[in-house]
Amino acid sequence: MKGYEQALIEEAIAAREFAYAPYSNFMVGAALLTKSGKIVRGCNVENAAYNPSTCAERTAFCNAISQGEMEFQAIAIVGAKRDEELDYTPPCGVCRQVFQEFCSPDDFQIIVAKSPREYQIYPLKDLLPQGFGPGNLMKN
Repeated sequence: MKGYEQALIEEAIAAREFAYAPYSNFMVGAALLTKSGKIVRGCNVENAAYNPSTCAERTAFCNAISQGEMEFQAIAIVGAKRDEELDYTPPCGVCRQVFQEFCSPDDFQIIVAKSPREYQIYPLKDLLPQGFGPGNLMKN
C-alpha cells in the first residue's frame, strides 16, 4: 500500500494530543499501520518513576496486539516539546527492539516527520542493523 505516509503522519499528530508528559513535556504520537490496513494510535505515557514510562510507539504496538493485529507495515512518529514545532523524532532503542520482534527488518517502514509533507522514511534494518529477533532464537 503506497501513499499512506501523509494519512499516517496526520494520525500520529492527532495521537500526540493525548500524550501524558508532565515531567519532560516532550509529547510523542505514533500511528501504526497494520498489514490489514488498520491504523492504531499510540502516545507516550510518562511516570514519576521514569522506568514505567511507555513510548508512543510501544503503546501503539500494545494497542494493536491487544486488538488481534500481529502484522505491521509502517509506523509514523512525531514529537516535540509541548507548544513547540514538531521535529524529527526517531524511535529509541527499546522501541526499535520491539519493532524487530514483530516486523520484517527489510519491509517495515519507519516514518519520522515534522509535518505531513516533511518526513523521512527508513526501513527497520537501517535503524537497527544486525538486530536480534525471534529468528536468532529459532536457529539450530
